[in-house]
Amino acid sequence: MTNFDAKPLPKTAVPAGITDPVESARAELKAALAAIEVKGNFPRRIEKASARAAVKARRFADDNPVGAIAAAVALAAVVGSAVWVIARALSR
Repeated sequence: MTNFDAKPLPKTAVPAGITDPVESARAELKAALAAIEVKGNFPRRIEKASARAAVKARRFADDNPVGAIAAAVALAAVVGSAVWVIARALSR
């Protein structure tokens, strides 16, 4: 019995039911290489994380505009202070 509503397996999973040892080894190697690629691809991971953060920030700004403005001002103050401290340390 097949379930057509089921999600396809992720590329890092080994399908069940493989009886041939050669096919099983190939499937395990393919899944291991895919897992290494997913974990090691830092630019893609950073891009996905920044996209998630942008969505959260937009949702926060839509739900709480005053809080978003306060957060933006606080972030600007922190960054400005850090730049000032670094510039002052370098000028001495």
